[in-house]
Amino acid sequence: MSQVELIMPKMGESVNEATIIKWLKNEGDKIELDEPVLEIATDKVDSEIPSPFAGFLSKKLFNEGDVVQVGKAVALINSEAPAAGNSTPAPTAPAEKKETVATAPVSNNSNGTAIKNSETSRFYSPLVKSIAKEEGISVAELESISGTGMHGRVTKNDILGYLPNKGKTQQTATVTAPPVQEPVKTAAAETTTAAPAVKRPAVSLMGGDEIIEMDRMRKIIADNMVMSKQISPHVTSYVEADVTNLVMWRDRNKKNFEKREGEKLTFTPLIIECIVKAIKDFPMINISVDGTKIILRKNINIGMAAALPSGNLIVPVIKNADRLNLLGLTKSVNDLANRARTNKLQPDEIQGGTYTLTNVGTFGNVMGTPIIPQPQVAIMAAGAIRKKPAVIETPMGDTIGIRHMMFLSHAYDHRVVDGALGGQFVRRVADYLEQWDIDREI
Repeated sequence: MSQVELIMPKMGESVNEATIIKWLKNEGDKIELDEPVLEIATDKVDSEIPSPFAGFLSKKLFNEGDVVQVGKAVALINSEAPAAGNSTPAPTAPAEKKETVATAPVSNNSNGTAIKNSETSRFYSPLVKSIAKEEGISVAELESISGTGMHGRVTKNDILGYLPNKGKTQQTATVTAPPVQEPVKTAAAETTTAAPAVKRPAVSLMGGDEIIEMDRMRKIIADNMVMSKQISPHVTSYVEADVTNLVMWRDRNKKNFEKREGEKLTFTPLIIECIVKAIKDFPMINISVDGTKIILRKNINIGMAAALPSGNLIVPVIKNADRLNLLGLTKSVNDLANRARTNKLQPDEIQGGTYTLTNVGTFGNVMGTPIIPQPQVAIMAAGAIRKKPAVIETPMGDTIGIRHMMFLSHAYDHRVVDGALGGQFVRRVADYLEQWDIDREI
């Protein structure tokens, strides 16, 4: 009977460890090749770990909630079923590891308090917890730090950037005069003054109401959306585009394209191609803000919002989209969308975006007002394509005809993108869509 180790895989250059959320198999269970064995969470994404071997789960080497380094074995798999009554109980993680991860005290006094799930809805990496413990940062202080990481999570740089202001904040609390709230400086918003605390409205329950606890991803999304609206003054410009040529071209070519390439040709890669062209014309859309500095991005990395079966949202990123032809964009869009729905995205595949597209037309919506994913400064929503009567200009005069029309909604950060640039950009995207070559070869 051979025995192999199931290893915590490498999930990106910046990811060195992951937390075990849930074991999907028990000891003694049969495991098929590529069947998920456990669910893990990093600071950026949740994912499943499939088994590269077929066999039986012999032993779990870590428990749910434990943090495991990349490259370490998390379980043992045997090629044959264990003998009856010969199963080995799952060992507990080393005591030192358990202490620093699960019960690390975070306090600003000698008594100390631990960060528990019941006390906070935010996810903190072991490194952030460790720094908070060493610096005596309380749970309340940690909750007040604005996060610049994925989905608004507090990163190492965020907590280190907070430390210079920590003494000032504590000193302010001891003064009898009316308190003055110190600004929290982060790498993404150095000059943003901390907003005054907002009192949440009381919610009363009525007969028949059902209380549903947010899942972990929904809590992260909620924090991220609120954070983005607090940081960026959102403005939205709208354009209605005549995409008749685009629709006719796709209808003419989609069957042959799928037969030849094995890929479905959706509207998403076509719109992304036009967005990339417009970004090259208006590079100041492809930027980020760091305090009073503007970072002009060299790479064009397009995020594409994807709805998950759970109802949550995730945004995988097509890296260097300007270097891909239409086939490359189509393959990337389909691959990322499929793996997003099956929870198989890697952490590096949902970070590094410089501009984002969300296709609200998928749900039959004609337009939307999307929220900017930080630290980007703009996002575009593509509405449903509908047949409408429209004026057609011809050399012989104007006529009325049935055309395929689509609204584009462009939300942008008014700190750095004025109405002229924001409006010109969405108009240029519409121009490229309207000027689509109906005779284009693929």
